[in-house]
Amino acid sequence: MNARVPSRQVLQWIIRHSTSSLFSPHHSGRWLRRPCVQSRLCSSLLTTSTSHDPVPPQRDTALSLQCLSDMGFTDSQAEEIYESVTNPATAKHCSSTLTALFVLGLNPSSVVKLLSKCPELYTTKESLLQQRITNLRKLGLKEGSLQRVVAHYPAILTVPVKTVKHVVMVLREKCLFTGQQATDILRDSPAVVLEDLTQLQYKFQYVYFRMGVKQSEMVKNKLFGFSLDDLRCRHCFLERRGLYQTPDKKGHTTIINPKLDSILNVSLDTFLTVVAQVASMEEYDVFQRLMAREWQEEERHHGDVQAESDEDEEEEEEEEDDFEGKDSYRKRKKRI
Repeated sequence: MNARVPSRQVLQWIIRHSTSSLFSPHHSGRWLRRPCVQSRLCSSLLTTSTSHDPVPPQRDTALSLQCLSDMGFTDSQAEEIYESVTNPATAKHCSSTLTALFVLGLNPSSVVKLLSKCPELYTTKESLLQQRITNLRKLGLKEGSLQRVVAHYPAILTVPVKTVKHVVMVLREKCLFTGQQATDILRDSPAVVLEDLTQLQYKFQYVYFRMGVKQSEMVKNKLFGFSLDDLRCRHCFLERRGLYQTPDKKGHTTIINPKLDSILNVSLDTFLTVVAQVASMEEYDVFQRLMAREWQEEERHHGDVQAESDEDEEEEEEEEDDFEGKDSYRKRKKRI
């Protein structure tokens, strides 16, 4: 899908109100060279500005309702954005944020919805937005997919580039997903960029080793869009009813396990009546509470074991320090 080019009205506003950084050779050159927008956008820009007019400097004044109307927002949309801009500093970043989102290919309605979901973008610097959008493109999110991800989960533009790269590194190096599979995970489950990396890796290991599910099936069924607790609870419920079995080293089981799709991508009613073979809601509720208590005890035990391990390491270090001290004392005594 080709990127949507901003309307003529929006392009005219961008030219009049853009910051110098957005259309500097460093940014605009790469953006205008994109094949999907080059011909139409260049012609629009040429017809709406003169070649001898300098790029206007960044404005520090607050956005006005008329300014928002010129960008293509309706009166109600303009008022909603205007009321969200509470101080001049916010207004300063808001102007560049709106410009970056329009350049991305979003229309005014999508921009309003996006900002209502993630008002933090009002105060995000334009340079950071551009870096994060560029990084997502480098990771394989093409035009169309990128716009849908940003519209669905705008918080992805608040996450530093370094954090996103670390998540992708864990997916590829620790979980052994391919580059394309990692891109598909970002596209289908963008909230993964804010997940704790230890929990992320544990979720993969649980599904891979305990459930015997391969990477391709995880990606296909959007595993990382579900919480670990929901996943474990449904799996353990089936396992303790004798309806799921961990495969052996060769991947064999004595029963036919339900597919990951039928465990995750169905309603709870369907899961209980079909997959779990007519289990009651009351039974599942009791099981959930028991599992929550069991997991808390496991975490507490793990914390106690870790604390004891840390204490043992400290004692060993102290003993080594004492030994080194006595040894050095003997050496000094011999020299005397």
